[in-house]
Amino acid sequence: MTFPSLHITFLLRNLLLPTMPTLSSSPKLALLGGAPEVPQDPAATKALFHWPIVTEEDKAAVCAVLEAGSMSSIGLTREFEAEWGAWLGTEHNLAHCNGTNALLSAMYGVGLGRGDEMIVPSLTYWASAMQAHLLGATPVFADVDAQTLCIDPADIARKITPRTRAIMVVHYCGHPCDMDAILALAKEHNLRVIEDVSHAHGTLYKGRLCGSLGDVSAMSMMAGKSFAVGEGGMLSTQSREIYERAVAFCHYERIATDVQGPLREVCVAKDGFVLPLGALKGRINQTCSAMGRVQLRHYPARIAQIQAALNRFWDLLDGVPGLRPHRPEATSGSTMGGWYNPVGHYLPEELGGLPVERFVEAVNAEGGRSGRGVNTPLHLHPAFNSADVFGDGKPTRIAFSEGDVRQGPGSLPVTEAVAHRALGLPWFKHDREEEIRRYATAWRKVVEHADQLR
Repeated sequence: MTFPSLHITFLLRNLLLPTMPTLSSSPKLALLGGAPEVPQDPAATKALFHWPIVTEEDKAAVCAVLEAGSMSSIGLTREFEAEWGAWLGTEHNLAHCNGTNALLSAMYGVGLGRGDEMIVPSLTYWASAMQAHLLGATPVFADVDAQTLCIDPADIARKITPRTRAIMVVHYCGHPCDMDAILALAKEHNLRVIEDVSHAHGTLYKGRLCGSLGDVSAMSMMAGKSFAVGEGGMLSTQSREIYERAVAFCHYERIATDVQGPLREVCVAKDGFVLPLGALKGRINQTCSAMGRVQLRHYPARIAQIQAALNRFWDLLDGVPGLRPHRPEATSGSTMGGWYNPVGHYLPEELGGLPVERFVEAVNAEGGRSGRGVNTPLHLHPAFNSADVFGDGKPTRIAFSEGDVRQGPGSLPVTEAVAHRALGLPWFKHDREEEIRRYATAWRKVVEHADQLR
């Protein structure tokens, strides 16, 4: 497609579809001296994008904990856990100080240990994978699906070995994984499935909440997430065994009441002295639990606003060359939840090969709020290939494995290409039609005049 035909396409679209945004008011891109499409109004920007939404209700709940001096207690946390489980549909829920700790507890909970392998996407935050080293296990990275950006079940199948014990799935940027295919693989090979839901609080997969589908789920609830409590994490499972292992690992104050059988015997001395098996303290601060309870009461309504806003944004860009939405089909019964770190697919071949970095630069000059979009692939990072963390005389990645499982450039082609074919979106927190229309117009303007950038 040539750039002149792009202009014709846009003219026809705007004549035939009057409900779509009109062509930009300035024919010259702001990056090149034209007028930006989105006015710089700090107050309006904060009102549209500020997160989390903190009200007097949150403040009162947090202050009550501070005034009681009960920050390190667990009574209020148990109430938060029960309410979270009632919403998610999981029987056992265990709040942690952060998502990284919750994910480590989930790994220990499913029995991941020395010599085991855990299959995990490389396109994720490091806390989905790196803690496996602490248990003497080895992360084996799988490629992602080019459309969902989630772990590819076909590549999971290729990575399974006799040493594989678990699959870590990440519902990436809010998009649900193909859980039917993944759970079928896990059943066939007797593997445990851990869901990292840090991007996907409230995401539905075929009508069911992500986090309730695998053997166990864990997630971050830090201040930047779509479900934000300040700093915290949650582990959720239907399995009493996994729950008790997670408690025994890093929740010493609960072991005497929540753990039974052999685990209890090795954690609790005859005099009642309790030690955690993981030598860690996973307890959440109750100020965060208090805020979590308030946030949960309002969360469904708030993410409904986010979903409406982001879907509106993509609907306004429907058919625009170079851009495709990252979201499930509307008829699939799946959603994007709180749409954490929203991204879109970028197709440079439809814009004359314009690099994504240049496109993002132009969108931001228009006030359109774009960004890099995705994580750096983990399988290429030196910490996973060269670092000898524990002094074993060889890189930790291969210290517990049979042979060299490291994966160099070219080993995960889809993952390695994503950085050039994805970009960040404005993460709207409210569905305000006219404001969202201005942002969509800013993006369309850059596409319309992409030839000015070459």
